[in-house]
Amino acid sequence: MSDDTIRAAGCVLWRRSPVDGELEICLVHRPKYDDWSHPKGKLKRCEDALTGALREVGEETGYLAVPGAPLPTVHYEAQGRPKQVRYWAAEAAGGSFTPNREVDRVLWLPPAAARRCSTQSRDRDLVDALLNALDPR
Repeated sequence: MSDDTIRAAGCVLWRRSPVDGELEICLVHRPKYDDWSHPKGKLKRCEDALTGALREVGEETGYLAVPGAPLPTVHYEAQGRPKQVRYWAAEAAGGSFTPNREVDRVLWLPPAAARRCSTQSRDRDLVDALLNALDPR
């Protein structure tokens, strides 16, 4: 990783539906980019990636997250610089969403709908990685 790489981290946040117990995945809408993605953000100086991922989930969604399996790290270019985002599976463990400056909406969707709603293909791939982590058959 070069010195100018943007370091970020996030989670594929999931829960069991309060209605039918089926798996639901949280996507956040960021009005700045008008996109739907998994909660993530830049790491603070000297911040551990997992700590940053859990902090970002809390800031963007209002939910506490219990981390699970690491998911694939994603690499892409942002504002002309390389960006690396480390991800974890994380189960929502209480909390509630309040719209904020960064995120104005969240959706809890079944995996197929979360895949369709995700703006970037890399986020669709992370849905599949979560499903494999939760049921590695």
